Amino acid sequence: MNNMSGNPRGNLSGVALAAESETARLMARARVMMIVAGLTTALAIAAVVVVIGYRMMALGAVTAADSVVTLPKGAHVISTSASAGRLAVLFEIDGVSELRTFDIKTLKQTGQLRFSTAP
Repeated sequence: MNNMSGNPRGNLSGVALAAESETARLMARARVMMIVAGLTTALAIAAVVVVIGYRMMALGAVTAADSVVTLPKGAHVISTSASAGRLAVLFEIDGVSELRTFDIKTLKQTGQLRFSTAP
């Protein structure tokens, strides 16, 4: 027997079709969200690789290790120290101590300090 809409009584096919279409829409939305998350992750990994590569290439451009720093004749190096992008060399010339600082990347002298005893 049919009801007023023309559908047979007791048939739940309309409800089942609605539930299936809702599930299909939900699955499609989940797929889109997974694709967006995957692309975002790939972009983040690519950015990290590019930054690491850039830093490695920039490090290769430094040639300070091949440079020579000349000290005064008769100077005896007492100690060296490197910190905060600077290289400090303490040496002695004829009983007077002198400290010179150099830029660690270019090895250009940035400062000079002489130590002497008071008379």
